[in-house]
Amino acid sequence: MELAISDPYQIVSVTQDAELKRIGEKILRKERISFDEGVYLFKHGSLPWLGTLANWVREEKHGDRTYFNRNFHIEPTNVCVFSCKFCSYSRLYAHKEEGWELSIDQMLDIVKSYDGKPVTEVHIVGGVHPKMNLEFFLTLLKAIKAHRPELHIKAFTPVELDYMFRKAKVSVEEGMRLAHEAGLDSLPGGGAEIFHPEIRTQICEDKVDADGWLLIHKTAHQLGMHSNATMLYGHIEKYWHRIDHMNRLRTLQDETGGFNTFIPLKFRNKDNEMSYVPESSVVEDMKMYAVARLYMDNFPHIKAYWPMLGRQNAQLTLSFGVNDIDGTIDDTTKIYSMAGSEEQSPSMNTAQLVTLIKQVKRQPIERDTLYNEVRDYTNIDVQEIEANPLLN
Repeated sequence: MELAISDPYQIVSVTQDAELKRIGEKILRKERISFDEGVYLFKHGSLPWLGTLANWVREEKHGDRTYFNRNFHIEPTNVCVFSCKFCSYSRLYAHKEEGWELSIDQMLDIVKSYDGKPVTEVHIVGGVHPKMNLEFFLTLLKAIKAHRPELHIKAFTPVELDYMFRKAKVSVEEGMRLAHEAGLDSLPGGGAEIFHPEIRTQICEDKVDADGWLLIHKTAHQLGMHSNATMLYGHIEKYWHRIDHMNRLRTLQDETGGFNTFIPLKFRNKDNEMSYVPESSVVEDMKMYAVARLYMDNFPHIKAYWPMLGRQNAQLTLSFGVNDIDGTIDDTTKIYSMAGSEEQSPSMNTAQLVTLIKQVKRQPIERDTLYNEVRDYTNIDVQEIEANPLLN
């Protein structure tokens, strides 16, 4: 679906739309595009044109390098006090018999099950359970760090943290400091959904708002921590809502520089209160990734979360501005499989991830959470990876 054009300035010239040409030329000069220009790209840019331009930006930043990491997830509970209409994962606290609640020992046992395996990250997110308070999670963080100090803990969305801090009657600054000192290394990007209140009040009215979400990430950055950012797209929002969301993130990134990656997350409509909303097409998905790469000029990385998109569509995104496809995950997450994602058992070993990346002629690079290179797999045969537990 790419245009076979080697000269980047020919990319913009294939359209007869004078405004698209002007915007494309700005991008090629590496100038920032405006809010209105971002909306215009969504409305008027053809997928091949956007994809080719986004791919040029991606290759200017990263060449063919495509990142993944070796990670696993812990989901402490799917019991939640909130009732987001798009969520197929959580069970309201009033119906908690339908959910699960893991103890600290049970979660530590999950961590111990990876002893001797070359994972670099544990990703901890889940529902907001009133009994799982700040003290509970500080104890968990300390226990994980005591057992495996080098394991990077990426944990808790601002939705979870906001509830913990309010319940503990501590400020965001104090709460984040306590979590960081206990072992929290970075924040995932979840809970952002769509920032604009016109949409947020319709799909997730009762949880932390955009300002609260951004404040928690800003505070993490001020403490020297990095974080990711997401956006839930493809439901009732309009294009300008997407640009508004990305613009708020871009503005904070200008201030702090603390975001590693932006992750567009596709809305899935199985078994939730928004099942009547049709899911976006693959064409619309690829357009979302392409525009994200063009608009989010100060975000080093754009990630496609393969368990949500499916393996083949995740491969496709690598031609539309994406340079990261997340990690091995090891079938340790249910958030998207319960919502009807393409991957009902989301797990890939290193050999499978490397193969997926090489099939589209990209260079597979294992990274840690902060994008330090762990290993370049470009010249390592899949058979060698499969035969070596340290590589696979």
